[in-house]
Amino acid sequence: MKTDQRHFKIDNIEFNVSDIGRSKAFFGAVFGWTFTDYGPTYSEFSDGQLTGGFTTCEPVRSGGPLIIIYANNLKPVAHAITNAGGQIIRPEFSFPGGTRFHFTDLDGYEWAVWTEPQTSD
Repeated sequence: MKTDQRHFKIDNIEFNVSDIGRSKAFFGAVFGWTFTDYGPTYSEFSDGQLTGGFTTCEPVRSGGPLIIIYANNLKPVAHAITNAGGQIIRPEFSFPGGTRFHFTDLDGYEWAVWTEPQTSD
């Protein structure tokens, strides 16, 4: 998908799990999902339409998965979030796919916004 087509769309769902192999076995057996491993702490899953990830980088938490939204540029989104009353709880950080930050909405739910690595043309 072109970057402009996914701007401000939910792009990924990430589950913090205690055992990636166990999660892969469960969802593969039950739903037929496929997986791509990106090192020992992250595995991407695909249900044929949506992709997401299992990670052991963060503790397992109640309240559901981390919903991740794509944005072309993180800084204006972070400003819009704080101006609207949200709170940045994890500032921008790099990961193998790009850069992201985490925020909480007005009800305290945690979300993330990410972008691909910026290239100089």
